[in-house]
Formats: sequence, structure tokens, C-alpha cells
Amino acid sequence: MQEMNRRTFLLAAGKWVALAAIAGTTPALSACGHLLASPDTQGQTAETGEAGSTTTSVAVSASATVPPATATSVAEANSSTTATTQLVPPDLAVFTGEQPDLNVRAAIAALGGMGRFVKSGAKVVVKPNVLTGRPPETATTTNPTVMATIIRMCFEAGAGSVTVFDNPTVSPRPAFETCGLAKATAEAGGTLKYLSSRDFEKVDIPEGKILTSWPLVRDALEADVFINVPIAKTHSVTTLTMSMKNLMGIMGGSRGSIHTDIATKLVDVNTLVKPHLVILDAYRVLFRNGPTGGNPADVKMPKTVVAGTSQVSIDAYGTGFFGMKPTDIDWLVEASERGLGEIDLSKLNIQKGTA
Repeated sequence: MQEMNRRTFLLAAGKWVALAAIAGTTPALSACGHLLASPDTQGQTAETGEAGSTTTSVAVSASATVPPATATSVAEANSSTTATTQLVPPDLAVFTGEQPDLNVRAAIAALGGMGRFVKSGAKVVVKPNVLTGRPPETATTTNPTVMATIIRMCFEAGAGSVTVFDNPTVSPRPAFETCGLAKATAEAGGTLKYLSSRDFEKVDIPEGKILTSWPLVRDALEADVFINVPIAKTHSVTTLTMSMKNLMGIMGGSRGSIHTDIATKLVDVNTLVKPHLVILDAYRVLFRNGPTGGNPADVKMPKTVVAGTSQVSIDAYGTGFFGMKPTDIDWLVEASERGLGEIDLSKLNIQKGTA
């Protein structure tokens, strides 16, 4: 059997580190925490003891302060909730409201707080979707307020550094400035990194069917915490683009070749890179003429954020913003068949609320 290389070992070991952290047995992410291999936790039961899906609705008044430490405290703090207090965080936290920052804070609080993911001194990487330079109103790129809130929450949890980057299809500096993410990152205290060829490292993808290796951004692989923050929008090739597709932004090389057999190749990359936290920006969604868009008439405003640890399940939920089902998307079906996550929403514990 081929000897496991260092990168593959670290990626595999990270699954156990992340599991221990969720179980509360690890005080902080270890050096092996930069593994991007957090396990899915679908199918967990609520205090009622019922297996399978549980959907709870909670109204949360999320302030600009550090969010509550646990999902339980969120429920208990709101006297109007009828939800049963949960023993474990939900698989997905879905919060809707007029202010994007409050939606983010409420969703992360429901998952257990940012401190569940970010420990003191942690090196954090936050990956938005910056395909090209467009103003926020076009829903082409991740919402600047969403991004700034996530960065601030990381520092509130004790992060030592927060680095933001993407690999746009155009010159990155004007793209980040036009979409408002350069300003948002700076004001929140993060570091915006413009990638060059030196930032990519070719790594093995042991479970890849077609892509068995590919150059990926080193910072994403070596971060203590990797947070994926896509925007929900349509795509001319993949029908939709959300968190799984957003990983193309950490890929170097000849990305144009990815578009052949793209469903399998997207899943290949997702077998290796599994962000610790995923926050889907659906405050605005681009429901036609994606992924570049440019016309505000192509935009709807669900004013929602969806957070969790499984990219597959988050994207499965995200299909609903477009009047679709998870089984309508070939790369989601393949991801499910390859055991990367649950796309049957009835089997998920989904907590919904208003921020």
C-alpha cells in the first residue's frame, strides 16, 4: 500500500480532533487542527430522544455583543420559544432578519458560539466568494456586512489572526475593492491577502476519482480554522453555486479544465477540504444570470443566513432559495452517494429563527 504522506495524515487526523472538540473533550484546537476535516454530525437527536430530523423555531434578539456560548442558552434566553432545549447543536442554523450582522450572530450562537470553532490565538482563514468586481447589490459576491461580522466574531473568540482571500477570475485588488470586501475586512481588523503562484501547493487527493492531486492555497490547508462564506447564486455550468463550488477559489492551476466532468471534480476536492465552519450568505441571492450577474433585477432578498459544519447539507438546504430540490443538482447527488453529507433535509436537525 502506498505510504501515506504528511498532508494526507494530517487531513485524516483532523477528523478526530474536530470530533473531540465538538464533544467538549479538547480545550483547544491542536496543531493538527489545520486539517479541514471536521466530521458531519447529522442525525443527532434532541432531548426528546426522537431520531432523525428536528426543526425548531427560535426568535433571537442578537445584539452586537459576543453571542451566547451555547445553542441551549439561546433557547432559554427567549421566553417565547417553544423549542425543546437541545443536548447538541443543530445540524443547520437558519436565521432571517433585516440586518445581516444579526442573522450571522444568531446563527453562530445557535451552533454553540464562535468559541466552539475558534480558540485563543487561532490562525483563521475566511474564504468569501469574489468571482469578479461587482457592488453588493448585484449579489455576485459575499455580503461585506456578513464578512465583517464573521471576522469580528473570530477576534471576539480570541483569534490571533484572520486572513481573507479568494482567487477571482479578474485582477483581485479592484475586485475586492469594488465589492466592498476590502473595506469590510480592514474595518473588522482582518488581513486581506492577494494570492500569487507562490501561495499554492500541489497536494494529493486520495479519494479523488478524477482529480487525484491539485495545487491548493497553502493558507487554507495550514489554518487552525477554515471558514467558508459563499453567497447563494445560480451558475451557468453547475446550475447553482454555494459552498462546495466556492472551494474552487482555493484552487490554482488550469481551473478552466475543471469544467469538464465538473460535478465529479467538485466532489473530489470536497473529499479533501472540509471547512470547520460554513456560513451561506443568502441575504441577497442571484436567481438568474449567474454567476457574474450585474443586474439588481436578477436579485431576490431572502435576508437569511445558513450556518453549519457540512457543506453538503448547507447546499442541499440552499437549493430551496431557488425553488429546487437537492436531488436536482448532480454534484449534490454525487456528494451524497460518496458519503460526504446528508442531502435529505428531513433527516437533519434544523433550527430556524428570526434575528
